[in-house]
Amino acid sequence: MHIPLAVLFALLTMLSNALAVVLQRKAAQRVPLHEGLGRGLMAGLVRQRVWLGGMLAVLAAACFQALALGNGPLSVVQPIFVLELPAALLLGSVILRRGLPPDAWRAAGFVTVGLGVALGAASPTPGDTQAPMTRWLVALACCLGSAAALTVSAARRRPGPARAAALALAAALCYALTAALLKSAAQTWETDGAAGFFTAWQTYGFAAVGVTALFLLQHALQSGPLTFSQPALILGDAGTSVALGVLLYDEQLRGGWWVVPEVIGLMLIMAGIVLLSRSSAARNLIGPEGSAERA
Repeated sequence: MHIPLAVLFALLTMLSNALAVVLQRKAAQRVPLHEGLGRGLMAGLVRQRVWLGGMLAVLAAACFQALALGNGPLSVVQPIFVLELPAALLLGSVILRRGLPPDAWRAAGFVTVGLGVALGAASPTPGDTQAPMTRWLVALACCLGSAAALTVSAARRRPGPARAAALALAAALCYALTAALLKSAAQTWETDGAAGFFTAWQTYGFAAVGVTALFLLQHALQSGPLTFSQPALILGDAGTSVALGVLLYDEQLRGGWWVVPEVIGLMLIMAGIVLLSRSSAARNLIGPEGSAERA
């Protein structure tokens, strides 16, 4: 394990994902709202060049993430992605040529400091390189079952904040599970080469779950404002990933009195995410609620 290298690739993943979110949100605003979940939205998106640019950023993020997970624990790599919302707002302000106001900078500071405090206190240590099938069955049942329930609930709602948050949380569960599967597949490539990689069920598992996560995210971004979908996506992904790291790979977090700064760090992250979601920068990025670009 090479933790510094894993952190570097995780940061590159985060930046690529932030760019993808901004571009995909911009593309989602250009297609008509859909009451249900189906192929209509995806058919409209593939005709948007800005969406294709977002997909290229997604592919880059996937490569960086595989390198990060191959070099570090799941509970170190995935929490770094809480910086994605501040990065998305910063990139959005640059792309839209709008400045980032002081309240957004303060909130981004809360998230950054909180992440440093939480990770420093938890000090996650690498566990097993592979997980037994019994653990996988529990993880798959919990993540996919919860994601399915959230998706069914969202499908019964009209477009709006509740639907966007439910779909984003479902996507977060799938993204965390994708990361866990990708970590296993990356380790298989390292030990058994290409032959082992392409015969491992985890390889096809992370591809299938990853496509499902992307489908859910597209609908989350199109169903409501980024201020509702992005916090659910980021916090859900990070929290689920830490849980999967402990459950699947037996990664260890410090306990005892270290729990106090861990909780403080988590509270700072949550406060920063909430403040960012309500900031004027977020409103400038997504535009007035209910409006959509039709250019």
